[in-house]
Amino acid sequence: MKIKSTAILFLLFAVYAQAQTFFTSVPEISNVTSIIDWKDEVWIATYGKGIYMYDRATEKWETYSSQYKNIESDFIYCVAVSDDYIWAGTSDGLITITRNNNQWRKRKFAAGGEYGNWIRALAYSSTEQRLYIGRFKNLSTFNVRTQRFDDYDLTYQGDAQSNTIKTIDIENDRWVWVGTESGLYKYDNTLSIESKNSFTYYNNKSGSFRGDGESVSISRLLINKSFVWVGTEEFVTRERPEFNLGGLYRFNRRATWDKFDTKTGLPANGIRALALTGNYIWISVYEFDIENKFEKSKGLILINRLTGEPFPIEMEEIKLGTNNITAMYFDGKYLWLGTEVGLWQVRIFNPFAQWAADINTKNSVKKNDKANQGTTGRNKN
Repeated sequence: MKIKSTAILFLLFAVYAQAQTFFTSVPEISNVTSIIDWKDEVWIATYGKGIYMYDRATEKWETYSSQYKNIESDFIYCVAVSDDYIWAGTSDGLITITRNNNQWRKRKFAAGGEYGNWIRALAYSSTEQRLYIGRFKNLSTFNVRTQRFDDYDLTYQGDAQSNTIKTIDIENDRWVWVGTESGLYKYDNTLSIESKNSFTYYNNKSGSFRGDGESVSISRLLINKSFVWVGTEEFVTRERPEFNLGGLYRFNRRATWDKFDTKTGLPANGIRALALTGNYIWISVYEFDIENKFEKSKGLILINRLTGEPFPIEMEEIKLGTNNITAMYFDGKYLWLGTEVGLWQVRIFNPFAQWAADINTKNSVKKNDKANQGTTGRNKN
């Protein structure tokens, strides 16, 4: 894989004054759907080109795609990994790749109806050795120890959209946060998943999300020590102008839901992706065009996670070639920006950006783990 690099200097207003930023462009990787990390690996899922892995220790790339015959489908919505497995979510089931022999297999789910095999979110708990699988209908789990799948219908008070999973994140290997098309679940995995007491559900009908709109559809989650940040989708029509209002919510895990939207300085209300670097949150936003019924990308904006102060970013200065940032991830040193036209690795020379250990403590532990990395049967670029 050819990698084109350019070094530029620019000011991101008062936030990264005097900060030197290096951009590494990887145009071969496009239509990025999600970015995660595992120890020294950064994993990028794409819709059309399979899965890519960048090894930060060796600076090598590996590819999983139908071209290399090490995965069946190139249209991937999400990815999760462990030391032994790679899991990929597609619209036609869950693909599992065994690392030691590069063999793949597909799991299709009987429950859930026509769209039950659309896998839209994956998250792996290393403590539980359990994979959480967010489907268009139902939450499923895979126990690595027993090799067993289980399905759970999360429908809350007859609301079918509360069982339509959009995103999953795990906090401190205990709290599993599950975003749906009408609210947010918090699951305590120290309790049986069969127990009603193990789940807490937050929606706008019960006073959460400030009671905004007809419904709240969760697009992204970002968790740090003090808050759970919940990005929501904007989808409104002339007939239903209050349907999904969008916005970014800052939840203190008790009762306070602060909201950031166009009224507080965001250029749009739809939240597409989130990333945390130190005291600043990067937000990819869009607005829903009522007339033409499509999402119009509005680029990036930074906000101070403590004060809520917004810092607009001039997209022309960053020169990504698009305003549509579909996925972001900060690995402690590099900010990864995924778009429909390419992938960018941004190195930020700023000590404040390094202080991100409080975002999901499990990630910090994984980065320092020196476990061996197998490479058998994978394509190396």
